[in-house]
Amino acid sequence: MNRAELAIHGGSKVKTTPFGTGKRFGFEEVSELVEALNQNTLFYHFGGKVKQFLHDFNEIYGVRYSVAASSGTAAIHVALGAAGITAGDEVITSPITDQGTLIGILYQNAIPVFADLDPHTYNMDPHSIEARITGRTKAIVVVHLAGNAADMDPIMEIARKHKLKVIEDCAQSYLTKYKGKLVGTIGDYGCFSTNDFKHISTGDGGLVTVNSGDEKDYHVTHAFADKNYQRFGSSVQRDLHHLAPNYRMTELQGAVGIAQLKKLGSICERRQQYGDRITAEIGGLPGIEPHVVEPGNECTYWFYMFRLNLSELSCTRTEFCKALEAEGIPNMEGYIPDVVYMQPLFQNRTAYPDSHYPFELTGMTYERGLCPNAESILQTAVRLPVNEFYTEKDIGEMIAGIHKVASFYGKR
Repeated sequence: MNRAELAIHGGSKVKTTPFGTGKRFGFEEVSELVEALNQNTLFYHFGGKVKQFLHDFNEIYGVRYSVAASSGTAAIHVALGAAGITAGDEVITSPITDQGTLIGILYQNAIPVFADLDPHTYNMDPHSIEARITGRTKAIVVVHLAGNAADMDPIMEIARKHKLKVIEDCAQSYLTKYKGKLVGTIGDYGCFSTNDFKHISTGDGGLVTVNSGDEKDYHVTHAFADKNYQRFGSSVQRDLHHLAPNYRMTELQGAVGIAQLKKLGSICERRQQYGDRITAEIGGLPGIEPHVVEPGNECTYWFYMFRLNLSELSCTRTEFCKALEAEGIPNMEGYIPDVVYMQPLFQNRTAYPDSHYPFELTGMTYERGLCPNAESILQTAVRLPVNEFYTEKDIGEMIAGIHKVASFYGKR
């Protein structure tokens, strides 16, 4: 192939037309918001919108109880509080995630411990999880990254063996299925985000499923999201025994959520279709390792991420990404710049200014090389946007762009 054929070298671009776009919000959301305002209250306990939102979500997910929160970050904190996580406990989680997964652990003055990942699914490796368990371990926060299910059967087996709570972080994984089961319904708690960067949006917001189905567990979870006040029926119990935050969802968020849930099925169906098509059509290209979804699972692709095997390519990742961008295909190097434990917070052990608490309770430190697979993923990954408003032509041109660049730089 002539080098000039790449757009970055003066050749013709693969994609010359804009990607499909659409409106996330419309009359349905406006109608629900008007009804919320007409209640003359925006407080969740007095209004009906948050209650309806939770009811509709429970129907979709087949759960008896869920609790609303002000964000996905708050949802994880609520689940940790309900699980009884306290000062000095250790909680095992993923090194490739948003800080929102970790904030609740540290607010409970517990200590994050990081398990390594499967190099192809980008989710937590059960063997690494079990190797990280100590006498202080009390929970596992399982991150289902980018709409792809973690390997929950062995994780649950490990949790039962060691008497650990399992909290699923499903912020990027709406309607994702693991062996036919919806993620978020398998562990003790499932946590979801409804901020503006997720499958559905209420601006900000979150949900916690209480999968035991136990009413007492639900009451504890519900209370932890509301200062540990017990608001059920017409009574309010303010006899407090433990600290809890105020993470209440408003009626405005609940109203938008009702309308958004009606669109969730079609959003996830389209994203799954597009992501699976990309995998099917880039497999076998030199230097390209598609995002693996294990047989029997269903991925709803908040984004699509593949890896480069640079030993099969005559370019760097940066050169590959720039060439792909020049073909009209937006992309990014990796997902986050580095594994989360390389953040200054963990390297300096400063969850709080001028303090090493709670890390000093165990002397926990975080060294480069702690999770080699995770570090390698971020050094070799290329992230593509996937959007339900894209057209089949858009996806085809994305695939064509990857083919063109991979074929040019491929050594064989």
